[in-house]
Amino acid sequence: MPEFPRSICIVMLTAVGDAVHVLPVVTAIKRHSPGTRITWILQPGPATLVRGHPDVDEVLVFERKLGWRAYAKLREQLRGRRFDVALAMQPYFKAGLITAMVDAPRKIGFDRPRSRDLTWIFANERLEPRGERHFQDQYLEFAEALGVDPQPLTWNLGPWPAEQPLREAFVAKLAKPAASIVIATSKPEKDWPAERWAEVCDALDAEFGLQPVLVGGTSPRELAAQETILARTTSTPLSTLGAPLRELVSILDASALVLSPDTGPLHMAVALNRPTIALMGYTNPKRVGPYRRFQDLVIDAYGDPGETYEVSRVNRPGRVQRITVEQVVEKIREWKTRYA
Repeated sequence: MPEFPRSICIVMLTAVGDAVHVLPVVTAIKRHSPGTRITWILQPGPATLVRGHPDVDEVLVFERKLGWRAYAKLREQLRGRRFDVALAMQPYFKAGLITAMVDAPRKIGFDRPRSRDLTWIFANERLEPRGERHFQDQYLEFAEALGVDPQPLTWNLGPWPAEQPLREAFVAKLAKPAASIVIATSKPEKDWPAERWAEVCDALDAEFGLQPVLVGGTSPRELAAQETILARTTSTPLSTLGAPLRELVSILDASALVLSPDTGPLHMAVALNRPTIALMGYTNPKRVGPYRRFQDLVIDAYGDPGETYEVSRVNRPGRVQRITVEQVVEKIREWKTRYA
């Protein structure tokens, strides 16, 4: 039986949700072979989430904003280094170029039907064709390709011991249990109208005795959404917009409930096993929705009533906006009955 790889390089650059889905692969490898060294190539944003993870030995940052100089800088970091295996987990051309730069005799990538931008040409071993599946299941196939059982799934996302003061400081600000709301995403098509979030904030406060907490970044759309919410709500939401990702882990972990459209913090909350109401419409929830947990709290506007649909990459614009405030409030009632 061949020796298990002693060094593995993971090529998965973006995004936060994908980084969360890769973590069970990392923890499974370390559980199987604690001595294997894992290097992970990431862009700066998700790198801040992963850096410090006890099962990730090294993070190399690909600074995309530098353009072609980013490749030169990363090539210099990889110069003279050899890995036993490279896992090409992102089927996009820019990631394929990086896979080509990694010196490894084995480069495992997706099968041709699931690869994009000709990225299948950068791998010399490919996963078995299995059709479209949930992203989490697709990434777990890489562990299986190494002969590693990914079960039980473990994310170990945190908060880690050194981060407990962050969590305690957040909880100290609260007079009531927190309900964190992810107010916007990277794509407007996935966002829910901010004025409806304002109504939900009032319901969380008045009907359920929860403290609305606004989470997310500081992009113009997120700031505009926050402005609309604060102008229209009669409650007093706590804003944490702009909190670094590691701090966001503590905020989500300390929340009694999380409400989110399809975006990275949704998957962070699910990995932390926090009850999560997912507002799905633009993207297929069977492919990118909450993985296995809290399916009873998913609001599925992607499919039409009674429609049976398969896992698909097809997006459906305009569907998230069909979700009503009452549908969200009803899911909060279900949360109170089953999880509170």
